Amino acid sequence: MSSKLSHKDSGQLIESAARILAVAKQKGADAADVVVSEGASNSVSVREGKRENAQASENRGFSLRVFSGAKVASVSTNTDDDVETLVDRALAMARVSPEDPFASLADPDRLARAVPDLDLYDPTEVSTEMLAARALAAEEAALSVEGVTRSSGAGAAHGEVAFALVTSDGFAGGYRRSYSSTSVSVVAGEGAGMQRDHDSDARSHDGDLRPAAEIGREAGERAVARLSPRQLETRKGAAVLFEAKQARSLLGHLAGAISGSAVARKTSFLRDRLGKQVLKAGVNVIDDPSILRGAGSQPFDGEGVESRRLAMVEDGVLQQWFLSTALGRELGFETNGRGTRSGNSLSASPTNLSLEPGAKSPEELMREIGTGLYVTELIGHGVNMVTGEYSRGASGFWIENGEIAYPVSQVTIAGNLRDMFLSMTPATDLDRLYSIAAPSILVEGLTLAGR
Repeated sequence: MSSKLSHKDSGQLIESAARILAVAKQKGADAADVVVSEGASNSVSVREGKRENAQASENRGFSLRVFSGAKVASVSTNTDDDVETLVDRALAMARVSPEDPFASLADPDRLARAVPDLDLYDPTEVSTEMLAARALAAEEAALSVEGVTRSSGAGAAHGEVAFALVTSDGFAGGYRRSYSSTSVSVVAGEGAGMQRDHDSDARSHDGDLRPAAEIGREAGERAVARLSPRQLETRKGAAVLFEAKQARSLLGHLAGAISGSAVARKTSFLRDRLGKQVLKAGVNVIDDPSILRGAGSQPFDGEGVESRRLAMVEDGVLQQWFLSTALGRELGFETNGRGTRSGNSLSASPTNLSLEPGAKSPEELMREIGTGLYVTELIGHGVNMVTGEYSRGASGFWIENGEIAYPVSQVTIAGNLRDMFLSMTPATDLDRLYSIAAPSILVEGLTLAGR
């Protein structure tokens, strides 16, 4: 069995959406849009050389948004067998809803006129047997690393989705995307000295995945390297180098802080920083939906607006928020093509967001700071997005004389994201195929709480 959509491509989904839209207009909607999606996926998990679980799923979704004057309502279903009932329910809800001065369809002049091929869909057939073989190979490679004592499990998955949007203002577009992933987690050591780590990879094209054995070896070596950790003494003003896997979380915090919805609701510590310095001079953050095979790539946004490359932060200065049509109007701007659908709601979020690489490798940054913490795991969610206060558990390695000296654990990193952002120095090791992509990041002046 493979995770292939068996009945409709994006063109047929557009036809389904157009049919629902026609009924909505016929029944009196002043404006409307329809989203239709279908997905299929397979996944396999293994543990200690045996299959543990296999899952296959298919899903369909239909979402209708209708406008009655300044009133709006959205409904969703998993079938289009009774379109008239769906439309009647949406219109009845709209008529009794409060007026929303900001909600509307996107300006027709902003709609995408073409749907570029971003190479997001891979037609490769990936069977359940192939997924099981990958998971087993990843686990076997991890267990072969000396010092690894047991597996916490491995998995592999493959799937695809098709998406279509049709609006009463004349937009009709759709696209398909696929994905494949492999992951493994293992334990090194015994008893109270056990250490766990993992590795994974996910790509839109199956052939771009790292080999399963490579993923397994990386997981095993990471776990073994963490054995016999020490605790640090509490210290202030420390230099902390976040490896790229963990540095992505810092960029994620920045994305949340410059979301139009957070700014509108006054829940962002950067809500007053538009046009001001938020990162070091020379540091840039780019959101680019047009990356071929990118995890967050899209030919148009959730409102049909053309998606273009944006400099969110340029030379350290915050240039704009992530905006949909409604959020733009609420904040006094136009949409920048970052409208995002999630069920019945429409918000704004990044596509392929990247902190652009710096001039020095992680090793060069280590030599430059001489002493500090190299973070390879973050624990907990101690981030206050209203104030920027940051406090998270961490483990990793202590740096002495510019090199990794020994593993450490049970460290708490504390600071404020406002100051942390202004101190960030990016390294060179950026992988743009993650939707939130950052190289390793050096942050100075942090408090490390230990024993």
